[in-house]
Amino acid sequence: MKLSVKTGDNVLVIAGKDKGKTGKVIAVYPSAGRVKVEDVNIVSRHRKPRSAQVPGGIFKEPAAIDASNVQVICPACSKATRVRHGEADGKKVRVCAKCGASLDVAKVEKKSKKADAKAAKPAKTAKTRKKDDAAEAVKTEAAEKPVKAAETAKAEKKAPAKKTAKAETETAAKKTAAKKTAKAETETAEKKAPAKKAVKEKKADEPEAEA
Repeated sequence: MKLSVKTGDNVLVIAGKDKGKTGKVIAVYPSAGRVKVEDVNIVSRHRKPRSAQVPGGIFKEPAAIDASNVQVICPACSKATRVRHGEADGKKVRVCAKCGASLDVAKVEKKSKKADAKAAKPAKTAKTRKKDDAAEAVKTEAAEKPVKAAETAKAEKKAPAKKTAKAETETAAKKTAAKKTAKAETETAEKKAPAKKAVKEKKADEPEAEA
């Protein structure tokens, strides 16, 4: 069931024990067709203590009443009125039956404020766009500079390390080559040793033969 009364409306009670009272709607129950109004239909509730922080006792609070027992007070003419429906700025709104003013003032004001703000914003010209683009480019360059500097510093740090590693590799290669050469020389010397020995023995045998 749709109600013409909404939370936050100021209403006048037109029937029941609280007839003539006015108050603000604090809760709406569309399925039950009831509303809860401040300081209207006050009842006592007996509550048990839930904890040390939530004590028990008898509490007075407003109970719900039938929505047909209240009428909305128009904010424009300050009279209790029936509600009609109309359109304002392309939106469906509630309208006062007596003066024709909108009852959804906040809704209309919000929309008009948005429209005013949109109209107040000047359209960007080509010059302003160019300026904005230039400013953004400067910002991006400024943001990228530290990153580039950091990357350069990293690369510079890595370069000496690479050079050192290369020099160490070359030194190791030279040492290996020197070792291989020394080994080859040793093997050659070992091969030549028996030949030299044979020559010496031959020379030693020759004088004996002459004698």
